[in-house]
Amino acid sequence: MSRLDCLVVGAGPAGLTAALYLARYRRKVLVLDAGGSRARWIPIARNLTGWPDGVSGADLLTRARGQATRYGARFQAGEARDIQRIEGGSGFRILLDDAGVVEAETVILATGVKESPPPFPGFEEGLKRGLVRACPICDGFEADGRRIAVLGSGDHAAAEALFLRSFARSVTLFTGEGPSLSDTDRRALAEADVAALPVPLGEVEVEADAVRVGGERFDHLYSAMGIIPRNALAEQLGASLDGEGRLLVDPHMKTSVPGLYAAGDLVRGLNQINVAMGEAALAATAVHNGLPQRYA
Repeated sequence: MSRLDCLVVGAGPAGLTAALYLARYRRKVLVLDAGGSRARWIPIARNLTGWPDGVSGADLLTRARGQATRYGARFQAGEARDIQRIEGGSGFRILLDDAGVVEAETVILATGVKESPPPFPGFEEGLKRGLVRACPICDGFEADGRRIAVLGSGDHAAAEALFLRSFARSVTLFTGEGPSLSDTDRRALAEADVAALPVPLGEVEVEADAVRVGGERFDHLYSAMGIIPRNALAEQLGASLDGEGRLLVDPHMKTSVPGLYAAGDLVRGLNQINVAMGEAALAATAVHNGLPQRYA
């Protein structure tokens, strides 16, 4: 393949939106798809603008990919194993997992994040069926009238339990391994009538229509175990990261490395599809405007 205007690494909502914009800008763009988008787990999302009846993550990804392909975006399955700046020139050389190599003037990283190691058997299957959830911002509204369990530790888990308490009357926080709750967290949980109980991870079981934790049955379990940014490529290039390992970008989604952009969950902020798409539009437009113009 001849030199790309842009390589997009990742085919979730951010990567697919970047590809759509760049293809419509008539740029030569390739999307590298490792098949790991967390959006594929979403049984139905009801907070996406323009989808009043909701849409599944898998359907959203299929539609977005087809839309980008219609305008000329190309896709390749696989992962980027190594990335380097081209010495004595501009752009990047990327080694793929099939030993192939591509060169691109710019790169947009849309590799997202991954959940911390699944805390119990059946975690992914529970996500697909909506019994296990990972995003209270996305579906807290649907927690009304349900018995909710939250599994996690430290400030993050306490904040998630309190957030869900604004939707559901029954919320129980189960603390697993990790940082303990502070006295401030315990007081806030008690004031909100949220019980905080220790539970071994071996006592979590996904059943046919519920999740059993410590012998109790709940309609939904929210995992608040945290996330791990997929930032290996950014680290190879020495891009600036925040304390959580997410990429620091400017208002145009430019990283500290010239020609390297980022969008979506890999960037500090809300892990939301709407946000990821907006960031991808900014990144793709900045890429287009930064490349030499081609006149019709």
